[in-house]
Amino acid sequence: MAHILVIDDETNIRTMVRLALQHIGHTVETAADGLEGLEKFASDGKYDLVLLDQRMPGIEGLDVLRQIRHTDRQTHVIMATAFGTIDLAVEAMKLGATDFLRKPFTAETLRGAVHVALNEPLPSGESPASKSSGVTFSSTTINGFRIEFLVGSGKRTSEGFVQPFTMRSPTGSIGACHVTLPVYIMELVKAHTDREHIPGGDRFWQSLCEEAIANHLWQNAEFPEGGELRIEELSGGLRRFVDAVLAV
Repeated sequence: MAHILVIDDETNIRTMVRLALQHIGHTVETAADGLEGLEKFASDGKYDLVLLDQRMPGIEGLDVLRQIRHTDRQTHVIMATAFGTIDLAVEAMKLGATDFLRKPFTAETLRGAVHVALNEPLPSGESPASKSSGVTFSSTTINGFRIEFLVGSGKRTSEGFVQPFTMRSPTGSIGACHVTLPVYIMELVKAHTDREHIPGGDRFWQSLCEEAIANHLWQNAEFPEGGELRIEELSGGLRRFVDAVLAV
């Protein structure tokens, strides 16, 4: 069983998380804000996992994560927030978070995410989320769901670009999904970036499909219905994602 530190400014959240994880045998300590969390992290010995809230008074979660990663890359960190977006999840992954939970979450989702994180390889080096080939979600989980795919497995069709994914739920069940990026969305991306040819080619379109499936899991914490997800509009979130990828 694991030694876990929960950093959250909400008393009821700390209590729920502590009880839910102690129930399955973990040792859990808590901190009411980022400063207390960093003090406990530094003084109380090695933790296997930190469950870290993003929005807290004083030091916010991302800044706590930066300081944790500055001194220790061998501890799993799960970020949790009620106010985050997939953009924030990408930033957390770049800093070395291994999962991102959306509040409110159930005890089942929490336990599943913790189980998945503790069974992943320990983080080391640069996060794949910041590779120059584009943002990738293949090294992390969203709400306990892991996204898996083969680079180069996407293909162009008359309809657009289609990328197959396999997803593992927190309980271990496996689901397949195809994300479709229609031709008109691809043209809108080119217009938005004022480029006729997008750097990275199919790898870029694959990244956009990854963002779509990650955002679905962030919003819904469940497999797409029927195993199909179609990108219907170039939303503000997708535009920001495109800008972030091409700026890398």
